Amino acid sequence: MGSTKKSKFLRMPVPDTRIYLIIIFIFLLAVFYYNKTIGIMGIFLLAYLIYYNLKISNIRRAEWTRYIERLSSDIDSATKYAVLNLPIPLTIVEFDGTITWYNPKFLDVVDCRDLLEKNIQDVVHNFDLKNILQNENELSELIEINNRYFKVVYNIVKLPREHTSDYIIMIYWIEVTKYKELSKKYEDEQMVVGVVQIDNYDDVMQDMEEAKRPLVAAEIEHRINLWSAGINGLIRRYAKDKFIVIFSHEYLEKLEAKKFDILDDIREINQGNNMPITLSVGIGVYGETPLQTWEFADGAKDLALGRGGDQVVLKKGDKISFYGGKAKAVEKRTKVKARVISHALRQLMDESANVIVMGHKMADLDALGAALGIYRAAKNRGKDAYIVLNEVNPAIEGLINRIYRVEEYKNAIIHCDEAKFIIENRSLLVVVDTYRPNFTECPELLELTDKIVVIDHHRRGTEFIENTVLAYHEIYASSTCELVTEILSYMDDKINISQMEAEALLAGISMDTKNFTFKTGVRTFEAASLLRRAGADTTSVKQLFENDFSTIIAKAEIVKRAEIIYETIAVSMLRDISKHSQLIAAQAADELLSVKGITASFVLGRKSDTIVFISGRSMGDINVQIILEKLGGGGHMTVAGAQIEDTTLEEARAKLEKAIEEYFEEGEEE
Repeated sequence: MGSTKKSKFLRMPVPDTRIYLIIIFIFLLAVFYYNKTIGIMGIFLLAYLIYYNLKISNIRRAEWTRYIERLSSDIDSATKYAVLNLPIPLTIVEFDGTITWYNPKFLDVVDCRDLLEKNIQDVVHNFDLKNILQNENELSELIEINNRYFKVVYNIVKLPREHTSDYIIMIYWIEVTKYKELSKKYEDEQMVVGVVQIDNYDDVMQDMEEAKRPLVAAEIEHRINLWSAGINGLIRRYAKDKFIVIFSHEYLEKLEAKKFDILDDIREINQGNNMPITLSVGIGVYGETPLQTWEFADGAKDLALGRGGDQVVLKKGDKISFYGGKAKAVEKRTKVKARVISHALRQLMDESANVIVMGHKMADLDALGAALGIYRAAKNRGKDAYIVLNEVNPAIEGLINRIYRVEEYKNAIIHCDEAKFIIENRSLLVVVDTYRPNFTECPELLELTDKIVVIDHHRRGTEFIENTVLAYHEIYASSTCELVTEILSYMDDKINISQMEAEALLAGISMDTKNFTFKTGVRTFEAASLLRRAGADTTSVKQLFENDFSTIIAKAEIVKRAEIIYETIAVSMLRDISKHSQLIAAQAADELLSVKGITASFVLGRKSDTIVFISGRSMGDINVQIILEKLGGGGHMTVAGAQIEDTTLEEARAKLEKAIEEYFEEGEEE
C-alpha cells in the first residue's frame, strides 16, 4: 500500500501532454467562437502539436523497447555464463533419466566422459530418479559417488513449444563430504557404556572345589579384560560379579557384527566348573548425558537378566536390540530371595489400606491361581482383598465354578470398573503372571496408586511396569504359582490356605509345566509337595484340565492339518472363530509336540475377522519366544504367543515363516 502511494506521488509533477492538448483544444473552441480566422489557424497549430507528440512518443517507445531487449540479452548472457560456470555439479535430464546436458563440475564428480544420451541411473548407480521426484525438494538420504557424498536438489523447468520435450529436470549436486566426515567422527567418538554381570557366579563357585574357585574367577576376569582391550575400552570391576566398561561408538558395529561373542567365550570356560558360566550385558548409547547413558546400560542389563541371562541387550535411545538368549535359564537353588520378598510383601500388606490383585487379560490357571494365593496372604494379614477379573474364558471356567461355590469369593472377585472405585493412594496393587502394563486386566489401576508389586516368571520384553515398590521377577521359575507358593511358605510359620486355593496353585504349576515335563526344577517339586500337604488333590486338579468332546475333535483336526517346515517344526491353523479358539490352539500346539521328531509347533487362529493369534511351543531346542517377539509377542523359551492385527491367516502365516527363517539365519551367523 505504501509503495503504491509513493509511485503516485512521484508521477504527480510529471507533465502529461494529453492534458495540455485538451486544454488548448478547449481554448481554441472559445477563440473560434469569437474569431473564426484565428480559430482556424489555431486548429492547424494544434494538429501539428498532436502530430509532433505522437512522433516523439513513438521514438521514445522504440528506444525503450531496444533498451529492454538489450537488457534481456545481457541477462540471458549472464544466465548462460552463470549456468556454464556454476561452482556446483549440474545435470539436466529428461523424465526418463536421459542426460541432455551437464557442466564440467559434474564430469569431475563421476570421473567419466561422453555422458550425453546416457541414463543418469547408469552413471550414478545408487541414484533413484523416481525417489527424487517423489520428494518435494531434496532427497532424505545422501548419495555416494566415488567416496564423495552429495545431497541432491532439483527443479523442473517447462520448455517453450518448439522443443520436443515439454519439461526437463535440473539436478544440482551439493557436496556434503566434509559434513559427512565430521558427522561420522562425532558418531564414532560417542561414549558407549556397558554393564556386565555374571548370571550365576555364586552357584558356579558353590558347585566346585574351593581350590579351583580362584582359577575360575581369574579366568572370567581375564577374558572380560581381553574383550575390553580389543575395543580400547576402560573397564572396572565394581562388585565380585559386576563390571562396567566404557568405549567409543566406532567399536559398537564390530561387536554387533560378531553377535557379542564374549558370551560364547565366557560360556566356554572350563577350569573345573561343573556348570557353564553366562553373562548378562547391558549396552547404553545415545544418552543426552553420561548419567543417562549409564541408566540406559543398567536398564538394559536388568532387561537381559529378566529375559533369562546369557545375552546382550543394546539400548540406543528408545530402540532396543537383543543378542543371544537362546540358552535355557538355569534354576537358582537358593531361596534367600523368596524369603526376602515374602517378608517385604508382608510388610507392604500390613501398611496398606487394602490389597487388589490382578493378572493378565484372558486369564489362565497360572494367573488366577497366583491371584488366589496373594488374596489369601492378604486375608491372613487381616486386610480387605479383591481379585480383578473382567471376563471368564474356557481356560479358567472349571476353577471359577469351584471358586463361586465358596461364599467368601462371591464379593472378592470384581470387575475393573469396581476396582477403580475401591483403589486409593494407600492401596497395594499386586500384578501377577505379567510384566506388561497394557496386558493387565485393568491398566488404569497402575495410574491410581504408587504401591505396585509385580510377581512374574516370563522373560521380560521391552515393555514393562515401571516404578514398582517390589518386583519378584524370576524367569527360571516354572510358573507364577510356584513363586507365590514359596512366598506363602515364608509369610507364616506354615502355609495357611484352603484346599481349593492349594488346588488352584497346583493347577497353575501343572499347566505351565505341562504336567511337570517342561521347565521343571527341584523347587517346582518342592512347591508342589507343599501344596499337596496343604490338601491339594491331584485327581481334583486333573479335572480342571478336562475338555469336552468337541474340543478334542477340534484339536485332532488341527493336528491332522499340520505341515512340517524346517524338518522339525509343525505349523497348523484353526479357521473357526469361537470363544474356545485360543484354548484349543494352545492345547493343539502342546499336542503337536508329542509327535515324534517335532521340536517346535505353532498354531494360528482367528480371534476375529482381522485379528490373528499364534500359540508357539517348543521342546527347548528352539526359542519360540525370540521368534514370536519378532511379531510383537513374547513369553518363554518353550511357551510363547503373539497377536497380529489387521491381517488374515495366510498373511500371518507368511510373517511367521519369515520370522522362523530370520531366527535360523541369526543362529547360523552366530
